[in-house]
Amino acid sequence: MKIIQKYFCLKGDTPLLGKMPRGKYPVFDRITRHVAMLYSSRGLTILPLLLFVALGAAQNEPATLEAYRLQPDEEIILDGQVSESFWSKVQIATNFLQQEPVEGNPASEKTEVRVAYDADNLYISVILFDSDPSGIKGFQRKWDASLATDDRFMWILDTYNDQRNAYFFEINPEGLMGDGLLRTGQGISFNKAWNGIWRAWVKKGAHGWSAEIRIPFRTLNFDPTNDTWGINFQRTVRRKNEELLWTGHRRNQGIFRPQNAGKLTGLHKPSQGIGLEVIPYGISTYSTRGRKQTFEDQLSANGGFDVNYSVTPNLRAGLTFNTDFAETEVDDRQVNLTRFPLFFPERRAFFLEGGSVFNFAPASGPNPYFSRRIGLQGGNPVPILGGGRIIGRVGQSDVGLIHIRTREAADGTPPEDFTVARVVQNVFKESQVGLIYTRRATEGDSLADRHTIGADIEMGTSRFLGNKNLQFQAFMVYHNEALPEVRSTEFWDRTVRGARLNFPNQPWSGHVSYREFGEAYDPAVGFAPRVAFRRLQPTVTYSPLISKSKVIRELTWEYNFEYLMELDFRPATVNHRITLLGFRFETGDFFRILFTHNFEYLDFNFDILRDGRFVIPIGNYNNPGYEVSLRLAPWRRVSGSLEHRRAGFWGGDRSQIEANLTLRPLIGVNITGNWSYNRVAFADGGFDAQIFRLLSSIDLTPLLSLNFNVQYDNVTRLLGVNNRLVWILQPGNNLFVVYNHNWQHFDAEGLLSLESRSSIKFAFTHRF
Repeated sequence: MKIIQKYFCLKGDTPLLGKMPRGKYPVFDRITRHVAMLYSSRGLTILPLLLFVALGAAQNEPATLEAYRLQPDEEIILDGQVSESFWSKVQIATNFLQQEPVEGNPASEKTEVRVAYDADNLYISVILFDSDPSGIKGFQRKWDASLATDDRFMWILDTYNDQRNAYFFEINPEGLMGDGLLRTGQGISFNKAWNGIWRAWVKKGAHGWSAEIRIPFRTLNFDPTNDTWGINFQRTVRRKNEELLWTGHRRNQGIFRPQNAGKLTGLHKPSQGIGLEVIPYGISTYSTRGRKQTFEDQLSANGGFDVNYSVTPNLRAGLTFNTDFAETEVDDRQVNLTRFPLFFPERRAFFLEGGSVFNFAPASGPNPYFSRRIGLQGGNPVPILGGGRIIGRVGQSDVGLIHIRTREAADGTPPEDFTVARVVQNVFKESQVGLIYTRRATEGDSLADRHTIGADIEMGTSRFLGNKNLQFQAFMVYHNEALPEVRSTEFWDRTVRGARLNFPNQPWSGHVSYREFGEAYDPAVGFAPRVAFRRLQPTVTYSPLISKSKVIRELTWEYNFEYLMELDFRPATVNHRITLLGFRFETGDFFRILFTHNFEYLDFNFDILRDGRFVIPIGNYNNPGYEVSLRLAPWRRVSGSLEHRRAGFWGGDRSQIEANLTLRPLIGVNITGNWSYNRVAFADGGFDAQIFRLLSSIDLTPLLSLNFNVQYDNVTRLLGVNNRLVWILQPGNNLFVVYNHNWQHFDAEGLLSLESRSSIKFAFTHRF
């Protein structure tokens, strides 16, 4: 710790770049002001340079694969065996190359992929030869489960061939199916909540394993006049931790970058039918609320529907009525020991499916649109009467529009209308400009309609210095209403703005970002946990592969620096994070050690537990610390992770442990225990904050699974159970049986039931 204090502090308690009032350090003042000008009109002089970079030099011709059109007399029997005679006529994608362990080396196991189609469906066959079939790994069966444990085959379809968006699919030797939506930009947006209607049939044998896949064209949006799509394939041989790609095998490329995909040609006149999809649902719920003898029981039945229609093959409109999210998984329990509200990710399918178009500068976090502000209040559901959405493409623009009407909430909040609109115009090869707009209107309320508007620009190239990635992003958001307690009418107080330069490559990568959040920034359909700051944040990482070692696969060193100031440039939060060394072993195990230093200026008395026991006074706080983490490779039947952090905490000391243990005794059975432990000690006392979770699933087939989630924390003393049976009768036709129960422990009365809820929901998809 003395070493950390020596290099991170001046005169013992003043952090490096920590307490720097304006004028005292003129050089740093000038640097900060120049960074602040990035979002100004003078700062935009960097854009012509990046435009030139984005145009770049011509790339090599991408790999191509021709799709075979099935003849009327050619029949496919979908059993995973790739035995039909017509497959011998189809062009083969093979000669996969290693991304790891040795970039560019030939694959150690042969893979053959073929693509065919008829008027209604796309068919993919794959033969994954394996010299040791007994070594094939396959633990998972549940739809969309993580395949970090298994052998797998993944592919993407860039149906617009625009190198920006793609559909993602994956399978494993047990027949698991997973899918999602990809969107590139400053980082990869990967939305696994999208569940397409498609099927895979898998067969294991002496050759290895093989699969036949059917994807209805009705599942996809595409331009029927374009007979060329982007496509790429990746295979994982898990026992070797070998990653193999058909094209884009470099470490700064890969399956998640449509820019590096090959081309699928020969798609003539695929059909989406008339493009109409009707999804009615029915639900029955029994709930009990209250304590001891004051229970209130309620039995209800309800229903609703969604209707989707392809206005064009590129643009899909949808209506929803009486929307219900009973099948949604519960949030992970968190204990808030910070000054700011916690972030809980969206889990409701309606807002997640196709939601990537609404992403706005996600790496910088302005969050002008956060879907959990719709239909949820304090974590409790608000009934949704209905709404509509349009998502897709018009010309070279991605567009999205959502409008939702809620009913009156249980606490008396009147009905509200929410509108969100987004348009992203593609420019050049890998760049885009966009706008976002949100509106929130409360019926009969004294509040005026609250409007938010934002603009962002992303310039990118994958040909910087030949084959490197370089990305630039700038954004600004404004809304019309200020926080009541701030009462600010100034334009800049209700805005955020910033810029980010990113170099996502291997072995060297890094980025630098600058952003400002006004003191009254609070978008009505957004999320802003912290406001009134200026933030500079550079990071540099070096992660070389060790090709000659039989033990270590990769080493990692990283320096992450955050300098967050109040709007008058006074330092408020200063963080240094140094990864002294990270080891990723050939087995997939991982070990890392970090040194950290945190400086905080606290400008109000902070009640940590919100109960008056531990109140931190105004002042400056320096917190040196360290982190050690160990993760066992998930392909093991017994795996897990252990993280230990220790650092100063508001003049005291905080010790944290995150422990996970996962057991996989049988194929399709996963049992995970998690323990999160915080021990906080001050001179006059301390406290423990602990969370316990038990997550288990029994996946009888890829379409039938039982899931159990038990959570408890010792701060609220709440015990919660969420049990879910998910039966996919066939993709698009789903049965959910859900049971939730919450108890709370009281000193005088012990553990008492607060509420329980049982639901049965069935949704059926019919396509025309």
